[in-house]
Amino acid sequence: MTVIVVGAGISGVAAARTMRGAGLPVVVLDRGRVIGGRMASRRTDGRVVDTGASYFTVSDPAFAEVADDWQDRGLARPWTDTFSVAGDGELSPKSGPMRWAARGGLRSLVEDLAEGLDVRQRTVEGVTPGLDVDGEAAEAVVLAMPDPQARRLLDPSLSGELAALDDPFEPVLALTARWAEASWRGFDGAFVSGNPILSWIADDGRRRDDFAPVLVAHSTPEFAAEHLGDPEAAVAMMELAVRDVLGISAPAESATVHRWSFARPTGRREQTFWLGENRVGFCGDAWSDKPRVEAAYLSGVALGRALAQQLG
Repeated sequence: MTVIVVGAGISGVAAARTMRGAGLPVVVLDRGRVIGGRMASRRTDGRVVDTGASYFTVSDPAFAEVADDWQDRGLARPWTDTFSVAGDGELSPKSGPMRWAARGGLRSLVEDLAEGLDVRQRTVEGVTPGLDVDGEAAEAVVLAMPDPQARRLLDPSLSGELAALDDPFEPVLALTARWAEASWRGFDGAFVSGNPILSWIADDGRRRDDFAPVLVAHSTPEFAAEHLGDPEAAVAMMELAVRDVLGISAPAESATVHRWSFARPTGRREQTFWLGENRVGFCGDAWSDKPRVEAAYLSGVALGRALAQQLG
């Protein structure tokens, strides 16, 4: 029987790729029109914009090999090691680890990892003991998604699995705004301090290396929670907040918003994945001590190896 992976973000794809490499038959199911999960990139005004994860960092040697391969093939590049902190009308530089970006959008990297996998567009309704995914028998099931989404799929009798999914995640609204020209002071990305609406702003033109006058701003979780039912109502407030933070006088020529109901884990875990006796496993950035793209990838690989060893 086949191992079924539900969720085609980077962790699910990494798990599937690892199991397929070990000789296991794997099918990946995802409800989206395109794969990528929260490493989302959307085409807006004729160009690709990252509306989910803003960048990735590299610290683990195994992930470094993946990133170096992407760089060698022109898919990803080191972007910057210096962001800013925006507060009191100033942008103060703040150095840190090298952040990486992808000219084709971060989603293109997940697509690259998924090449050769059996990925099917399908909405999964439920997982029941047996194992059964919407009437289809499986040797094992991987749920590669935020905890609240995974909980919705599990039959109540899978009590051990449900108990493991205890991270509620927090929401974020992502605003994409385009101007006729960039009138703001040059920066790559800025953490916004003390603002009730915004937490982060990225210059997508510098990130994409085409210098388009496009900014992507992430809301605070509190602001997102207030507008999850009607995210369009938040567009004007977020656009104005961006202009206030960066001192932009002209309104944006276009602005759109994307709702992430489960954008970020709120907790930390020492485990890199979870696998129960029913052969239902969980992976993703929530299964780490520091949620990030790299952690999601490594979580998927670790779960894939565990299942390959168990089913080998």
